Amino acid sequence: MLQSMVKQAQQLPQSGDKPLIFSAIYLILVFGIQHFMKERRAFHLRTPLTLWSFSLTLFSVIAASRVWKQMAFVLLNKGFKQSVCSQSVYVHPVSRLWLFLFVMSKYVEMGDTVFIVLRKKKLIFLHWYHHLSTAVVTWYGYNEMAAGNGWVAALNFSVHGLTYAYYTVTAMGIRVPKSIAITITTSQMVQMTGFVIMNIFIFFWKDDKVCHTTWPLFLASSWVFITFLILFVNYFSKTYLSGTWKSKGE
Repeated sequence: MLQSMVKQAQQLPQSGDKPLIFSAIYLILVFGIQHFMKERRAFHLRTPLTLWSFSLTLFSVIAASRVWKQMAFVLLNKGFKQSVCSQSVYVHPVSRLWLFLFVMSKYVEMGDTVFIVLRKKKLIFLHWYHHLSTAVVTWYGYNEMAAGNGWVAALNFSVHGLTYAYYTVTAMGIRVPKSIAITITTSQMVQMTGFVIMNIFIFFWKDDKVCHTTWPLFLASSWVFITFLILFVNYFSKTYLSGTWKSKGE
């Protein structure tokens, strides 16, 4: 079974249209459901949401441990530059599989938005823009075997392990201390800051044959990381510094 999954990971469709088609379907579905729900009662969905969030928590934690193992090996044995630029994460069958699953998980995680609109919760721009942009950029990054993706996957899996654990607890109706919510949002900002810094290094290293990227991908990922950072900082300021945050399970 593992061998077949690795083989599938080596055959991610190269079509440039597919992530854009999936993104269009996502937007139509989400805003279509939101419109459909306007005059209808919200679904509670506590049990399905709890199971959904817990499954993604478990997946993220396992995936993070697998990718970090490869990243730590390269970092400790070859240094930081190689940990960013080396394509060993695409060559080693285990890390390649988890990078493939990382890309696929971005499309699965779009289900978060479906829960929001079915439960008639507030759908903020940061939420759907985050899911949409991440899904597109990770797809192209994997197909291009671009530099830096090992770090992106390792850090993102780690942060999502925390984030989905938080979602699991709140879905169960448990009150969560404000400090935990602040820690999770802060980890998102730290993550995006790290990605921006990493792209600065890649900019100076991109002429090196071992540090592969393309200008369209570099510009797109830089735009995504910077806008994410700005949006998370704005969210942090409005949510936690304005005094509007309420500690309650959802």
